[in-house]
Amino acid sequence: MTLLPAPHEPGRYRVAFICSGNICRSPSADVVLSRLLAGAGLADRVDVASGGTGDWHVGDPMDPRAEGPLAARGYDPSLHRARQVAVAWVARDDVLFAMDESHLSDLVRLGDVDRVRLFGDFDPATPGVEVPDPYYGGREGFEEVLDMIERTCRALVPHIDRALSSS
Repeated sequence: MTLLPAPHEPGRYRVAFICSGNICRSPSADVVLSRLLAGAGLADRVDVASGGTGDWHVGDPMDPRAEGPLAARGYDPSLHRARQVAVAWVARDDVLFAMDESHLSDLVRLGDVDRVRLFGDFDPATPGVEVPDPYYGGREGFEEVLDMIERTCRALVPHIDRALSSS
């Protein structure tokens, strides 16, 4: 079983999701996990953020093709604005989830490898899978990615709860 790192601060946990431009995969995971944590009564103890390895979308809202499926499933993606991950995140966040292997490599180069995880390692259907980039495809790809994100975020909630309880 893949474990999450212990929190920097007892009773508080900080999660960051990282993809390429922070307009599709990572902000979708941010929105989904935030709602699941609220439903589990953990929102007041867990901070969730997302960022991109590149800077080309900084300040932009979520891609409408990612927003649409989220909104159709009852999520509110409207507040998201793309950000770029910075070295400071590695010291601030308890775990940084890379959406694919290239993001994992980028994060490992930033610093504390013990706090970096491949998001797909927690996917209960296909552990270790990369979340594919739907950006250059159609709406179906965004729906498939959201399916992966929802099931993996559902699986993450008890891991986060255990990490909080162990602090």
